[in-house]
Amino acid sequence: MLSREELRRYNRHIILPEFGLEGQQKLKAARVAVVGAGGLGCPVLMYLAAAGVGTLGIIDGDVIDESNLHRQVLYNQEDVGKSKAATAAQKLKQSNPFCTVVVIQERLSPENALKILADYDIIVDGTDNFSTRYLCNDASVILNKPLVSASIFKFEGQLSVYNYKGGPSYRCLFPEPPGPGEMPSCSEAGVVGVLPGVLGTLQANEVIKVITGIGEPLSGKLLMLDLLSLTSSTISFQRNEENFAMTSLGNYDFSCEVPAFDFEPGYKEITVQELKAKLDKNEQIFLLDVREEYEYEICNLGGKLIPVSRIQQQVDQIPEHLPVVVYCHLGMRSAMVVKFLTEEFGFKNLYNLEGGIDAWSRQIDSTIPVY
Repeated sequence: MLSREELRRYNRHIILPEFGLEGQQKLKAARVAVVGAGGLGCPVLMYLAAAGVGTLGIIDGDVIDESNLHRQVLYNQEDVGKSKAATAAQKLKQSNPFCTVVVIQERLSPENALKILADYDIIVDGTDNFSTRYLCNDASVILNKPLVSASIFKFEGQLSVYNYKGGPSYRCLFPEPPGPGEMPSCSEAGVVGVLPGVLGTLQANEVIKVITGIGEPLSGKLLMLDLLSLTSSTISFQRNEENFAMTSLGNYDFSCEVPAFDFEPGYKEITVQELKAKLDKNEQIFLLDVREEYEYEICNLGGKLIPVSRIQQQVDQIPEHLPVVVYCHLGMRSAMVVKFLTEEFGFKNLYNLEGGIDAWSRQIDSTIPVY
């Protein structure tokens, strides 16, 4: 039951016909685990505590760094060097004394994940690395709990709800983590400060929808948001039963760091401006897209789609008598494909598209979405 003070506090929720007293009581009874009290975790925690979620578990073994302050809005200069989980909990209790906050000053790991997360109804992934992202997904599948996950990069973000009422999981969209060099450095790429605030608030909204049963959660849908153009798009994806057979956690020692890639003499590159000039002249060029199918659906330059994982099996579909321009999102996967095909199969007609489709969308055709 809600106290008289709580009825006053949550009045604007309760008077919503879709929400009502029942919705607020569901929030009070809910237990939500937030993995990561950083850029995404801060707005998630702030809004869930303010909304009246009864129990919030904060899982974070990190301390506050000065470089965090431009986006991790729960903290200030005096908090530098302090525990994120403990500091966040203290401020949340000041904001809403009716919210119980559990502090877990540990990094989520295969050894502790199932034990920690078993005590909660919903898991929120607010982390910034692939290791924990896949760990959260697999734990949510084993424990059969919904997972609300977001990711951010520079000016762009993605959001979805996984493992919700028979819906697909994170691995149904991204079966395996990217290999070394396929993604920029998590720490060096940078991020505009308001981006995690926007995505974290949307995460909190999805959590509220899941708890109360109102609206339509983003299950089986991936929301992509670009703050520079203030545009968004949504793609759908399906459940793959193979991703729900796991019964134990595995190895999550992934890295998103980009190793130095030396594009050695003998391997050819082409800029987006050079490619456009050739296409404008109607020169015969074979375009080879080595991204994943979901990326191709978002935007493409045409040509043949052969994801990196299928290159060796479908190498006979790549012509040797035409110039072949190989492209991906940022130009790193395609560079490795050019090197591989040149060394292993003797191709001499391959060109890597420098900067990938990202450079094309920014420098040539702004109608192609940046993702």
